[in-house]
Amino acid sequence: MPSLAEAGYAVLSEHSAEIEAAEWKGLRYVDWKSGGETRFAPIASATGGLECQGFWNFGRAERDGVWTSNARLCPSLVSWTRRVGAPFGRVRVIELMPTTYEEAVGNLHRDVNNRLNPTDTGRVVRAWLELTDQPNSEMILRADRDDPATEHRIPLRRGAQYVVDSERLWHAVAHKGDKPRHALIASFVGGPALEDWIAGESMGG
Repeated sequence: MPSLAEAGYAVLSEHSAEIEAAEWKGLRYVDWKSGGETRFAPIASATGGLECQGFWNFGRAERDGVWTSNARLCPSLVSWTRRVGAPFGRVRVIELMPTTYEEAVGNLHRDVNNRLNPTDTGRVVRAWLELTDQPNSEMILRADRDDPATEHRIPLRRGAQYVVDSERLWHAVAHKGDKPRHALIASFVGGPALEDWIAGESMGG
């Protein structure tokens, strides 16, 4: 993707529409650990079930996600996903308990997004929409896991939107708040539709 070619990520304008907390508080969550003490509420999955497994576990590439029973409870999150316009795979809300910077560095990881993805189609990347306001918390990104000089940080204010090639960059969140952090995470197939959405949502765009 041209928009991610240099840095591996793009920080977009903040999402201004109000999303009621009931949309993520009322979801069914499952235990799934990723970069800290976490739970996830699947909104789209490989099978439509409330599970978080990679699509390759079902012999599929990470695309053509199936809405779960949670989807009917969060129409604004479903609408945000659809408005991007690109094919999507897993869509879910993450709940993360407070995590120090040092713990986050220890939790740095890269995702598996493109297993079984055909080489002649777009690369799968991930987009985040922050649902709770955590201005002192940060998404930590590193090109080299062990080199702080390659580190970039994204503040996690409510409405923050950003796209990361999370199979390329090491990432984890330092959540310095005293309440759980919630964010929507969606896997999208790179291509013209996703590039157009990034351009339209870019700061100053």
